[in-house]
Amino acid sequence: MALAPPIKVALGSIAFGIFWMLAVFPAVPFLPIGRTAGSLLGAMLMVVFRVISPEDAYAAIDLPILGLLFGTMVVSVFLERADMFKYLGKLLAWKSRGGKDLLFRVCLVSAFSSALFTNDTVCVVLTEFILKIAKQNDMPPQPFLLALATSANIGSAATPIGNPQNLVIAVQSGITFGQFLKGLFGAMIVGVLVNACMLMGYFWKVLSVVKKDIEVASTVPSEVVADDEVISHRFSPATMSHLTSPGSQELEAAVEAVMQTTSASAGLGSFRSRRYNSESEIQTASPESKEARADGAAVHTSPSIVSVEVTASRRYVRSLSNRQREVLRDDLSIVDDKEFLGERWKMICWKVAVYLVTLGMLVALLMGLNMSWTALTAALVLVVIDFKDARPCLEKVSYSLLIFFCGMFITVDGFNKTGIPSTLWDWVEPYSKINSASGVALLSAVVLILSNIASNVPTVLLLGARVAASAAEISPAEETRAWLILAWVSTVAGNLSLLGSAANLIVCEQARRAQFFGYNLSFFSHLRFGVPSTIVVTAVGLLLVTLVPT
Repeated sequence: MALAPPIKVALGSIAFGIFWMLAVFPAVPFLPIGRTAGSLLGAMLMVVFRVISPEDAYAAIDLPILGLLFGTMVVSVFLERADMFKYLGKLLAWKSRGGKDLLFRVCLVSAFSSALFTNDTVCVVLTEFILKIAKQNDMPPQPFLLALATSANIGSAATPIGNPQNLVIAVQSGITFGQFLKGLFGAMIVGVLVNACMLMGYFWKVLSVVKKDIEVASTVPSEVVADDEVISHRFSPATMSHLTSPGSQELEAAVEAVMQTTSASAGLGSFRSRRYNSESEIQTASPESKEARADGAAVHTSPSIVSVEVTASRRYVRSLSNRQREVLRDDLSIVDDKEFLGERWKMICWKVAVYLVTLGMLVALLMGLNMSWTALTAALVLVVIDFKDARPCLEKVSYSLLIFFCGMFITVDGFNKTGIPSTLWDWVEPYSKINSASGVALLSAVVLILSNIASNVPTVLLLGARVAASAAEISPAEETRAWLILAWVSTVAGNLSLLGSAANLIVCEQARRAQFFGYNLSFFSHLRFGVPSTIVVTAVGLLLVTLVPT
């Protein structure tokens, strides 16, 4: 594609520059409108400057990607309600030996999950949880957020369903799932390990001054609560005074104080009939936990009821006789065993249904069905089987992020219509043959730069056919290798800057929006690690891709 008229090139470059500046610096002093409004401004300028027509602007919005992102956000909400994070917390914290060990586990879990579940989905699901576990163990969140974003990008390169650009490559090239896995799985494994080692080296001192021992994280699953609970209140223990004598009057007074506090906060009548949103709530209120409550554990109510923690003196309870403990436990028995057993079985069945629907979505993706409609179908099935108003779940979807992508699609498409990206390729194509080391290096540099300027999906759409045609002149095997090189470099290039991939933006936005655990991952903090990591991981992966026979 030749360069557009000079006026169109100039105006398109101005619109793209404004978009890029506001995306990098969302609160610039002269225009503090934010990242989402900045993307819409860039898109509007492309249309107003007539770089792109209104019809082409609407056509530039990639609805499949938006549908996939929306569907996975809804699915992630239900997975959180089904206590998936609790089990994931056990996996990350099981026999952990410190912050460096936890960082390594985050890298592996996010990489392998992204290969089968798309990097955007993994980042949507894990960001807030990683913020919580870092906060609860007094560890800085930045290393773990970078580990999540960079490892998710690297891991997604291994399969056609790992990210949108790989899906485009698989459709255009006809490369099978097995060929993708064979050509890129080894590079993905080595790349994740190299990236993890670089992260640990970069943050070695920070991870070595953790205030709490990481073994405390073994209690995270019981402490991590649903977002509604985190937002609605924070628990404030009320300590019962220590009684010097374990006589009957003191015991009766203690029981009465506990009963009055529980009754005032939750209501004995409503306590029987309320519904539970997670198994952890059922466990807390179940008969097995009554003795734990008497021994100082917290009483958690649902998000709709004001929650309190009634803390009894552990030393006093231990001083009681067995008979006195039974009296105390019997007086605190305010619920029916059968009722809680029934509620617990209902919750177990609901959780199994959520996991089965999610597994079905994953299988459908592995079979090559349409990604966005598969995610949307799974989301709607979960809404239906939940059998209640879906508004609370839908309100957790980051609509500002979806709007940002709409503006970005239009802006990038308008920039491509100026002819600047294609002209750059015309200059370097004769020197980027993949049958030489210098050609591979130059091709990789061009893909890396364009992926961070014009986004990786448009880069693949622009260069894919040309790169394949150039390699096909050498041999069919080299054509397949060219597609794999394009997949690897365009995906890993997303780690260079915050704007390099959708996964980075998701981690940034989800972390910024998290209440009580919010963290602002800035552009330059990502860039300082992203540049060296991208260069090293890309080089190591290219070495393996070129050596593996296709």
